[in-house]
Amino acid sequence: MKIVKAIGLCALVLALVVPAAAQDKMITIGISQIVEHPALDAARQGFIDALAKHGYVEGKNVTYDIQIAQGNMATANSIAKALVGKKVDLIHSIATPTSQACVNATKEIPIIISSVTDPVGAGLVESLERPGGNVTGTTDRSPVDRQVDLILEVVPNLKKLGFIYNSGEDNSISSLNQLKEECAKRGIEVVEATVSNSSGVFMAAKSLVGRVDAIHIPTDNTVVSAFESVVKVCEDNKVPLFAADIDSVPRGAIAALAIDYYRLGLQSGEMAVRVLQGADPATMPVETLKDLNLYVNTQAAERMGVKLPEAVVKRADKVL
Repeated sequence: MKIVKAIGLCALVLALVVPAAAQDKMITIGISQIVEHPALDAARQGFIDALAKHGYVEGKNVTYDIQIAQGNMATANSIAKALVGKKVDLIHSIATPTSQACVNATKEIPIIISSVTDPVGAGLVESLERPGGNVTGTTDRSPVDRQVDLILEVVPNLKKLGFIYNSGEDNSISSLNQLKEECAKRGIEVVEATVSNSSGVFMAAKSLVGRVDAIHIPTDNTVVSAFESVVKVCEDNKVPLFAADIDSVPRGAIAALAIDYYRLGLQSGEMAVRVLQGADPATMPVETLKDLNLYVNTQAAERMGVKLPEAVVKRADKVL
């Protein structure tokens, strides 16, 4: 009898210490990402790592169906429909366009969104506090007011700020409206340059030369995927370049005050675990990261004819 009780006790202890996911059947998670670039790739890896921490081991009890739309909305819609047709257990949609495609494709399969600037404005959730339906996740809404203050600290005589974006991305429209509002408070004019695909980014950047004192790139998937084109124009013409994501700083931006997309992915993954274990997305508030990181690139600043203030360098989380 004592042996039976001991075995029962051991089984109970194991059940408590082994992640719940490890006891589940094989599940499939579809991941739909609009385009490949460091920020979104980091968010995807963070998501997968978070699930692994909770016992969801790829090939053992979870299969990831990862699809990249390569910036094409028609492809994003096809991917969403295909994932729904495969009856995946959960969808992780990375960026606004792919999230819109997935939300339009199913009202039943749970969707965890990530890297979406304005989930309400994009029509993905009813509200941030109570999303409703089958959707919740994380937002990468930028601290535009603090970003403008940073740009002014580096370029104190700033009067005109260039902004390159794809007008077909709702997240970029939201960022533009925020930027205009903050710049108006500071007497700065926002000069727009629009693109419809990544091949137009270089010419859009060139169109701003001589018309602006600096350029700010939002978390626009089309533009960020061709970020090196903007860097080249800015280096050749001594135009200071700033980004809204820290992953663009190693690629040539002078500075960025932004969220860490890997950590955002981790947070999205934690939310996915809760949903897989029975939580209702409809009642789970959309989350964001409160902590921001400041990355600076001193060599990029030098190539663009700018000397970073010592105060900015000293408080940076990472100096390249």
